[in-house]
Amino acid sequence: MERLTKRLSDRFEENMIAILLGTMTLVTFANVIARKGFNSNILWALELTVFLFAWMVLLGVSYCVKIGAHLGVDAIINLLSKRNRRILALISAACCLIFTLLMLKGGWDYWANFANLPGTEGRWFPLGFEDKFRGKAWYEVNDIPMIAPLQFLEPLMNDGDAYEKIPRFIPYAVMPLSMGLLLYRFLQASLHLWRGEIDSLIVSHEAEDAFDEAASKMGEAE
Repeated sequence: MERLTKRLSDRFEENMIAILLGTMTLVTFANVIARKGFNSNILWALELTVFLFAWMVLLGVSYCVKIGAHLGVDAIINLLSKRNRRILALISAACCLIFTLLMLKGGWDYWANFANLPGTEGRWFPLGFEDKFRGKAWYEVNDIPMIAPLQFLEPLMNDGDAYEKIPRFIPYAVMPLSMGLLLYRFLQASLHLWRGEIDSLIVSHEAEDAFDEAASKMGEAE
């Protein structure tokens, strides 16, 4: 069970991105067929695609941290000694963690009231939760209709009133979720840095490596 849980957490972003990209493709394809073949239109297709794209991008940020795919410039850093490069890498990791914590607070505060939950107090860092807040779970998206599997949310979140469109707290949930994942991946990367298993949070020289690989293949072909 522990091994399965680890595999799911390690591959969460990949699976979600694959599902989101596949769903975007199917919805867009279906809308094209409806428009060109039947002179019709799937009214909610555009809004759904926008939400799916936002989810894919925000989850992709943590995925890129996980695989070390974020780009960076290390021309000056490489002039330093190995010890100084490691120190700067740890400082950059600390800055990324602080930034992600701020983004997590902002993401939670924006989403929380839409889910009838309290936001945090404090301008920069959370100092507790709001005592008084106005729940906004009754806010709906513009076009995406409510579906039967989600109707159990109506007595829980909307005082039993029916939703015509899906509530906003569902698509907006990606904000705290993605920032929480990003924080988790930065913590993982920082631990790898501390242990000396990696020496940077960024990928660099990818163009140079690709050129060398292509040149090597050309040489073998000759």
